[in-house]
Amino acid sequence: MSATDSGNSPPDGLPATVGGSSEAFLIDRIRSRIPPPPPWLVVGIGDDAAVMERERNRLDVVTTDVVVEGVHFDRRYFPARAIGFKALAVNLSDLAAMGATPRSMTLSLVLPPALGLADFDGLLDGLLSLAAAHRVSIVGGNIARSPGPLVVDVTASGTVRRRHVLTRNAARPGDELWLSGTAGAAAAGLGACSAGLASGAGFDDCVERFLRPEPRVRLGMLVGRTRSARACIDLSDGLGDGIRQMASASSTGAVIEESDLPLSEATSTWFARQGLDPVVSAIAGGEDYELLFAVAPRQLRAFLAATRQSGVPVARIGVVTKGSACVVRRADGREQPLPGGFAHFR
Repeated sequence: MSATDSGNSPPDGLPATVGGSSEAFLIDRIRSRIPPPPPWLVVGIGDDAAVMERERNRLDVVTTDVVVEGVHFDRRYFPARAIGFKALAVNLSDLAAMGATPRSMTLSLVLPPALGLADFDGLLDGLLSLAAAHRVSIVGGNIARSPGPLVVDVTASGTVRRRHVLTRNAARPGDELWLSGTAGAAAAGLGACSAGLASGAGFDDCVERFLRPEPRVRLGMLVGRTRSARACIDLSDGLGDGIRQMASASSTGAVIEESDLPLSEATSTWFARQGLDPVVSAIAGGEDYELLFAVAPRQLRAFLAATRQSGVPVARIGVVTKGSACVVRRADGREQPLPGGFAHFR
């Protein structure tokens, strides 16, 4: 899989790499791709800072995430367009988990001089396509040159009414745990990419989930607006990690049922071929960027109505419990501690 999305060489008169251009050239190249500013953006790109006049009676929600070459992506199999897409997607997933409507973002790039201009443009293509889909305006940013890895740093913000905010710390014993989408597909996709499997090998959907995770923005907004979940968290470092974080923040435990865990056939097949337990691997695998909800029984009808409206499938995977133990109940009735997820400094 090539890491370049566009042509092999830039048009005549343009530098072949970002190292052959200037910061002003690259900023102008970004600015030329950005739609006209929305009315709430008073001062945008080109000044020392952005100035925004937000809506009344709404809270600002701000998140930041960075994707680093060699840590979050490998350019041998990660197209430049997918790098840009994912850099924004992981931030939008955070906003979705809070029930917020995305509004704006800043973009900071740390670029190795050898990065091709075609790859620079491809990165912008991926990021701007997702920004346009969710009406996210780029309001500022920064560009730096470095001999180190490619780094894409995005800070995204959104708005939400106070009574519609979702948090991770309000789950209560007896709540049901509901998961959007499926578990473990991105981890299987990473494995397929690392193994160099060609398209058509049966794992294309897993690879797509890894390269281009779809943030569940509409689902989070609808659940927040209908106040149909007590708690929510986005799953960046694995389902097991997300459950533990929600349980810790809420001073509860959790039981996950193996029989209810949604795994795609391709995901199960991939892990089984590696000699791994598909259930444990799916729970531990990260980068699904799905949403996990704690839903009170009285909220269930409204919650399911919101999920149907969003078009995102959900599955009941377990319950919130008293105490602090977080376990998975296997098909034979045995209970095992939930496997951990990805840890950056472990």
